[in-house]
Amino acid sequence: MDAKVTAIVLAAGAGTRMRSERAKVLHELGGRSMLGHALAAVRELGVDRRVIVVGHQRDQVETAATALDPDALIAVQHERKGTGDAVRAGLDALPDGTDPGTVLITYGDVPLLAADTLGAVLAEHRSGSRAVTVLSAEVGDPTGYGRILRDEHGAVTAIREHKDASEAERSVREINSGILAVDGAFLDRALDRLTPQNAQGELYLTDIVGFAVADGLPVGAHVLEDVWQTEGVNDRAQLARLARELNDRITRHWMLAGVTIIDPATTWIDSDVTLAPDVTIRPGTQLLGATTVAGGATIGPDTTLRNVEIGQGATVERAHGSDAVIAAGATVGPFAYLRPGTELGANGKIGAFVETKNAQIGEGAKVPHLSYIGDAEIGEGSNIGAGTITANYDGERKHRTVIGRHAKTGSDNVFVAPVEIGDGAFTGAGTIVREDIPPGALAVSAGGQRIMDGWVARRRPGSVAHEAAENAAQQEENSQ
Repeated sequence: MDAKVTAIVLAAGAGTRMRSERAKVLHELGGRSMLGHALAAVRELGVDRRVIVVGHQRDQVETAATALDPDALIAVQHERKGTGDAVRAGLDALPDGTDPGTVLITYGDVPLLAADTLGAVLAEHRSGSRAVTVLSAEVGDPTGYGRILRDEHGAVTAIREHKDASEAERSVREINSGILAVDGAFLDRALDRLTPQNAQGELYLTDIVGFAVADGLPVGAHVLEDVWQTEGVNDRAQLARLARELNDRITRHWMLAGVTIIDPATTWIDSDVTLAPDVTIRPGTQLLGATTVAGGATIGPDTTLRNVEIGQGATVERAHGSDAVIAAGATVGPFAYLRPGTELGANGKIGAFVETKNAQIGEGAKVPHLSYIGDAEIGEGSNIGAGTITANYDGERKHRTVIGRHAKTGSDNVFVAPVEIGDGAFTGAGTIVREDIPPGALAVSAGGQRIMDGWVARRRPGSVAHEAAENAAQQEENSQ
C-alpha cells in the first residue's frame, strides 16, 4: 500500500455461545479458522503492520495467530472492558514512536469480509480526508446491532448500540459492522475520552464517532450492499450458515472460471484449493486444504481429498486421500484410500479397495484390487495381483518393499519387507516373498495341493456339507 496503515484485528472475545473448549475465532469454515480468514483479508490488502488483540483463551489464540502470521504483533486485553479497551491494547502494542497512520480495525469472527471491501473503505476514508469511516450495511432485521445515526442531510452523527438506543433509533436499519478506518492520531486521543457510561458498562469504540462529530472532524460511512461480509459468528448455527454461504461463493467462483460442478449443493471446496479450467467435479465431493487439480481431471462422486495434487486428465472416483500426488492420466478408485506419501505415476492405477501409504507407484504401474501397499516402491509398468500385502511392520520398525519395472506379481501375495523384486520378475499366486527375487525370475512358495478324500464324512458327519457331498456322489454314480 502507498500509505501508512495499521490493521488491528480484535480476537479477544469469549465466544461463550459456541459452547466449546476451542476459542471462537479458531473454529473453521472453508478450510481456515475465522481468524485465518480475517488475517488473509488484511494481508491480501497489503497491510504490512498488523496487530492481533487476544484475551479470552489467550494461549490458544496467540499460538494460532503466531502460526498464521509470524510477523504480526500480539497485544493482550487483560480485562474485558469493551472494544475501546481492546483497540487501546492494540495501539499500545506498537513500538514507541510509531506513527500508526490510518488504523484499520476489524474482527477475527467476520470470516466473509473481503480484502477489496477493506480497500474500498480505506479509499473512501482517504478521499474524504476523514477522521472516521464506518463500514455499514442496511439489513432487514437490525436487532442486536449498533445503528448508524444520520442528520437531516444524511451526514453520520453517531453510532448507537442496540441496548442504548431509543425506540426511534432502533427503527433505523443501517447497522454498524464494527469495522472502521480511523486517523491514528485522532484515535489515540479519542480512546482516552471513552467512559463506561452505557447499558453494558463498557468502553464503546463506537463512541469515537460522536467525538469526531463534536470536534468538527469529517466522518462518513461506506455502505456495503453485500451484507454477508458484515456478519459475525456467535454460535455454531451461525458458523454453519456462513460456511454454506462461503462455499456457495467458492463453487460459483470456480464454475465461472471454467470448472464443471455437477451438484454445487453437495460439493465442498476449501478456500486454498486451486482448480484449472475443464475440471469436472461430481456430486458428494470435498476438496480440502491445498488440493490442486489440473485441467481435464474428473473428481468424484463421493470423494474426499486433502492436500492432494492431481494431474491433467486424471480420474478419482469414490476415494479418500490426503497428502498425495496423482499424476496425469492416472486413475484412482472406486473405494481407494490414499494415505500420506502416496505418489501415483502418470497413467498408473490404484483400484478398488486398495490402501496405499508412503508408496511410490511408477508410470503405468497398476495396483488394481484389494491390496495394501505401504512403504513401497513399484516400478514403471508393473502389475500387482489382487489381494497383495506389503508387510512393512515387524512390530518395532517399518521396512520398504521395492518392486522393479515391468514386474508381474500373482494374486494373494505377501511381501515381507525388507525385500526387493527385480525388473521383469514374476511371482505365483499365493506366494509369500521373504527373500529378494532376481530380475526375470519366477518365485513361488506354495506347496503342492493335497486332497483328502472323505474328510467331510469323517469330520462333519450329518452336516449340510456332508449331505450335499453324498447327493453329489449319488448323482455321479447314477450317471455312470
